[in-house]
Amino acid sequence: MPANPQTPEPAKSGSPDAEETPAPAPKAAVGFQAWLPLIVTVVFMPVLAYAMTDFVLLPQIQKGLGITTPVAAAGAKPKAENPGAKKITVSMDKLLVNVAGTMGSRYLLVSLSMVSTEANFQQKVTDNDAALRDMASSTLGSKTLADLGHPQL
Repeated sequence: MPANPQTPEPAKSGSPDAEETPAPAPKAAVGFQAWLPLIVTVVFMPVLAYAMTDFVLLPQIQKGLGITTPVAAAGAKPKAENPGAKKITVSMDKLLVNVAGTMGSRYLLVSLSMVSTEANFQQKVTDNDAALRDMASSTLGSKTLADLGHPQL
């Protein structure tokens, strides 16, 4: 019977393919070493996210908006809001806003109220009335009827 043509013949002892020894399998990490990358990631990523937000993103946003925060003295506690302070309320009446996506067919008439305990709050609102009205109208003008119908979203 003829030899099966698909069965390879055994290598001769002088050829380079003869009886190669398999490479040793890499050692698998066991115990704590196997979990170490996961533990480091789970612990390190929230710390990195907090640091980036607190020390990079917020200062950049405040700088872009022109907000300055007073530098507290070393070891000083932050100033707590006085619960007994007099609240000052300033209202902004009759703000007309075009609702987004209605092609000018729907309008929104809004009255806003702002509350603060700051002594010169009334004067600040009066000085920045145009900018506050513009901010409120552009924010509300970006809302669609669906957004206004479901305010919790």
